[in-house]
Amino acid sequence: MFSLRRHRGWNRRTIFALAFIAVFVFVAGCQQNQPEVPVRVLAEPSGGMAPASEELASGPAEIILRMHGSNTIGSSLAPSLSKAYLQKLGAGAIEVKPGKVDEEKTVEAMLGGRHVGIEIFAHGSSTAFADMGNDATDIGMASRRVKPDEVTSLSALGNLRAPQSEHILGLDGIAVIVHRDNPLDKLSVEQIGQLFSGGVTNWNQVGGADVAVKVYSRDSVSGTFDTFKSLVLSPNNLAVVDSARFFEDSEKLADSVAADPGGIGFIGLPYIREAKAVSVYQDDSVPLLPNSFTVGTEDYLLSRRLFLYTPATSENKHVGDFVEFALSGEGQRIAAEEGFIPNVITPASPALAEDTPRRYAESVQGAQRLSVNFRFESGSNDLDNKAQRDLDRLVTYIERTKPTEVMLVGFTDSHGSLEKNMSLSYSRANGVGRLLRDKGISQLKIAGFGPYLPVASNGGEDGRAKNRRVEVWTR
Repeated sequence: MFSLRRHRGWNRRTIFALAFIAVFVFVAGCQQNQPEVPVRVLAEPSGGMAPASEELASGPAEIILRMHGSNTIGSSLAPSLSKAYLQKLGAGAIEVKPGKVDEEKTVEAMLGGRHVGIEIFAHGSSTAFADMGNDATDIGMASRRVKPDEVTSLSALGNLRAPQSEHILGLDGIAVIVHRDNPLDKLSVEQIGQLFSGGVTNWNQVGGADVAVKVYSRDSVSGTFDTFKSLVLSPNNLAVVDSARFFEDSEKLADSVAADPGGIGFIGLPYIREAKAVSVYQDDSVPLLPNSFTVGTEDYLLSRRLFLYTPATSENKHVGDFVEFALSGEGQRIAAEEGFIPNVITPASPALAEDTPRRYAESVQGAQRLSVNFRFESGSNDLDNKAQRDLDRLVTYIERTKPTEVMLVGFTDSHGSLEKNMSLSYSRANGVGRLLRDKGISQLKIAGFGPYLPVASNGGEDGRAKNRRVEVWTR
């Protein structure tokens, strides 16, 4: 039998060393049978920014902001703005998570060690105001203006048409789309109304091919539908034909029209996809395609504003911060990337109509028109909410480009005497001029052309509101 005592060269230290080795070998052998446990090393956050390697925590997110309403805004623009907003806050691991249905999603992220999310429900503009009234959303997304009865029913939240509550996120044009093989390139508003309401059932009735008309429409809770109905279907054609197919999703509608030679639909500009948009005109106005300039000036007959609505006061700091971000240069850049028309002023040299008054043509000769029109609150000479923000945008543009002359050209609708309207159009242009002078802009020229050069029909309030405007030209 082996005995330590017989090896006198082994002292106590040697014995302890051998014992330690034996224990180490035993433990190592045990560990080979244990599951591997990964070790995750996180870099220390710097300057509030989340580490690049951070991943979303499991479980539901803490909702820090809720936005409900328009599918036009909520489908793509709101998620893109939400991702950029969270990134600006220093969040990491930003992901868009789908909800129970296609129109619901959550933009989730890790922010300061918290798993947070921005909830986006895009079931239509009417749901924005219903959910605001039920305290189910913080921000209402709408592709049409809040209605007077909605303002009244939501008065506990403040006046939703006041500047602190009504925010114009950008502009969109409702495009009337057909199959690419359809030979028609333009349609009047009256023809469009007849096509959608069933008054025209074959394309040959409006100069097209002998093909039956098939109507594709957004659903009735959509702001796109409300705007289209008010601009096209009312007051003569009050409903879309019973045979129409209705869609909650804009892309599915556009794809359906693009696949149907007899199809016609209406859609927001970013969703034209493989279909063809037609020019739209009314009475004696020039047919216009929806594009960045015609929609930016709101001269295109089916142009519209995109709105964010907020209560007059909110305890959620993200409400005001998100709106300001969305209206900032960065937010407007995102709106442009998503296919909408941002609140950005650009110059153009548009062709003048053949019936342009000679004095007007001489006045703007050699000048460039800016992609902004100043419009007014109904029945007032006060600038509307968009125009109030556009005033500052124009000042910034003038200070940057330094034109030698800024021309403000006023117009009115056709109601009232010509003499009165000529005076009123000059007065409105001069009113904008006074506001610019107060901001240090002095190189101004003022002109008024009354009811001439209407961009829409004066037969309805929407058309008259478009005609009451002040154009801006520079040279």
